[in-house]
Amino acid sequence: MLSELSTPARHSRSLFIFKVLRRILSQLSTQARHSSSAFVLNIVVVVVAVVVVVVVVVEVVVVVVVVVVVVVVVVVVVVVVVVVVVVVVVVVVVVVVVVVVIVVIVVVVVSVVVVEVVVEVVVVVVVVVV
Repeated sequence: MLSELSTPARHSRSLFIFKVLRRILSQLSTQARHSSSAFVLNIVVVVVAVVVVVVVVVEVVVVVVVVVVVVVVVVVVVVVVVVVVVVVVVVVVVVVVVVVVIVVIVVVVVSVVVVEVVVEVVVVVVVVVV
């Protein structure tokens, strides 16, 4: 029994607890065969068996809860990442549209200024020639 207690890293917790409680059960049942208080020891054996079942059920419930929490966290992270990507794409599209509009405005203004200058030069040349 001491060797099992000193090496719990070899087994999962529930397997380790189960082995220790099984050893206790076997020792108690051996004592019950040789004892005058067999009834009390049988009750103790039943109580220990119930404790083993409760420990295993609690571990299963804890594992299920941990799995559910991990799945919920992963889903929330994925949703947040998708929302961030959509927001970034929308911002990039808006910035590109604004830059295109600014470039078009600058080209139109420069074109109008160039046309005015060319018209004035032509008018000056025509006036000088005539």
